[in-house]
Amino acid sequence: MNVRERISGIWLMTTTLLSLFAYTIYFVAQMWLNVLHAAFLTLALLQITALILYLWGPEKLKSWPMKLLYRLLYLSSLFVLPAFAFIFMGLISQYHVSIPDSISAANMPVEEILPQEQTVIYNTGTAYVIFPEYTDIGLICENRPSKSDSSITWCSGAAFQHDISLGFTHENIDGDHTVSGTFYESPYNKDSFAAFTFAEGKFSFAFDHPTEAIKEAANQGGSGFMQFGLIRDGEIVMSINRPRARCYRTLAELNGNLCIIDSVNMLHFEEFLEELQRLGVTNALYMDMGAGWNYSWFRSAAGKVVTLFGLPVPWSHNWIVFQK
Repeated sequence: MNVRERISGIWLMTTTLLSLFAYTIYFVAQMWLNVLHAAFLTLALLQITALILYLWGPEKLKSWPMKLLYRLLYLSSLFVLPAFAFIFMGLISQYHVSIPDSISAANMPVEEILPQEQTVIYNTGTAYVIFPEYTDIGLICENRPSKSDSSITWCSGAAFQHDISLGFTHENIDGDHTVSGTFYESPYNKDSFAAFTFAEGKFSFAFDHPTEAIKEAANQGGSGFMQFGLIRDGEIVMSINRPRARCYRTLAELNGNLCIIDSVNMLHFEEFLEELQRLGVTNALYMDMGAGWNYSWFRSAAGKVVTLFGLPVPWSHNWIVFQK
């Protein structure tokens, strides 16, 4: 066996192990995008097949179709490193950054967790309670909000996208929604959806008739969208459980004020719900925090942009923004 063949063997062994490791990370972390799941599994199987053929001996391949197949399998190993980098970045993006300027609220009475004149964040030890400074709340679609827009104090993903698509259409947003007074009907409404709206300076959660609430907000020139209803009048109403530990987020009403609540670290969904109930959250919508979809940032009271999850995905097309 010459040096070139030995290097080829080392390369195939490395890419096979790396592809299996990457797929295992993807599977365990449940970064579920069906198309990518199939792609990563296929890539791992291709590397295993290429390695088996190498160990059997490429020189034993007599027919040109088999030789061509081996070469194609070998070339597929070039995709392993980018795939691993993508999965690694996706995994890292699921870890919430710490917010050192937050106010310690571990021993603070819940009724004292309140908004201030400027953006303020409380850390209960389990959750960050974020009160962005705002006079308006809007839904922005298609073009991701710019961090250079000094009026924006909070930005995060809002409604679900129904299909993975690089192009944008309002029909691909799950749930009826309104953008600055323009109503968009969705073919993907769900019975478990509730609506959040902001119009004429007031926010509202609607659980019984979310479409009517969205239309009313549109008539008032406001914005709104639908997501899974999580808490209604202090009671948990979301029946869909999350199967693993991850960082969670909710758009919530606490002590009569609107806020965003993020888990400080990865935890189980039941633990997150227990913390929301301990805080006395009145109403809340579930906000998806999957890898890439958790893209979010806020502007501190000092005007500095703090990125919480900085990996935007090109198929995410709608965001909720708080503006002062």
